[in-house]
Amino acid sequence: MEWNRITDGTANPPRLELQQSWWAMGGLGENGKEWTLEQKFEKIAEAGFKGICGFLPAQEEMDKWHRLLDHYRLSFSTLAFPRKLENMVESIRLAKQFGRVQYINTQVMEPFVIDQEAIRLLEELLQVSKEAGIPNFIETHRGTITQDLIRTANYVEALPQLQLMIDLSHYVVAGELNGTCAKTEALFERLLARSAGMHARVSNGEQVQIDIGENGEHPMVSHFARWWRKGMKSWLRQAKSGDVFPFCTELGPPKYYAITRRDGSGREIEISDRWQQALLFKRMIEQLWQQANLEE
Repeated sequence: MEWNRITDGTANPPRLELQQSWWAMGGLGENGKEWTLEQKFEKIAEAGFKGICGFLPAQEEMDKWHRLLDHYRLSFSTLAFPRKLENMVESIRLAKQFGRVQYINTQVMEPFVIDQEAIRLLEELLQVSKEAGIPNFIETHRGTITQDLIRTANYVEALPQLQLMIDLSHYVVAGELNGTCAKTEALFERLLARSAGMHARVSNGEQVQIDIGENGEHPMVSHFARWWRKGMKSWLRQAKSGDVFPFCTELGPPKYYAITRRDGSGREIEISDRWQQALLFKRMIEQLWQQANLEE
């Protein structure tokens, strides 16, 4: 699908673009003080990330975001949470108003819409995105139209234009997978063949987001690394010159995904250093990309 891909318009080989979730920057800082907006941009750029994925800024913040994106030479992609066609149309309108949106990461907030009704809704959402000329990748996510692994595999078969933003942590925790099995691998293969990009997060089958250790030694890492590499290889087989593969580290803050404990004074604190974990994921993904290229 020519329209539903990211390209920088060059004749350069297809490339990986490491991105950081803006939502995942929430609560990060030093000495008990959260980083400012400017500091977060600086940290993201210094770490070597090339883009940000997040909500569109408020109207009064748009000029500041434009300046910071330009200053740090970062791409920007945004999120949409439609329940119906009209919601997607509005999200596209706002994305065009902001400008420079690389792609839209869409979570379709209708988990009880299934089968042919779901296929029709996805088809409509993708069609308006095509008309707008903005790539639209449907995220694999719990509590959305893609929450069911088996149905999502069927949607992929029914809709050739459906490109996925892959986050397998949702299926791992929903299925309480602490390893793998032949049926899971077969379904994952069908989804990974439609990878337009990926999110970095590891589940152990009980928590959607875990600390993978200082060097990625958690036993589930090897499974996720294998799946990520498969998705990369599948994308590379179909990619053209100038194409871009976004891989976004997305470690959610407390009250959502981050596991917390209470200290002696009753304060809720995270058990992980989310920023250091994000940097570890970044290094792992860069290595997997090199492997995927060599294997192809």
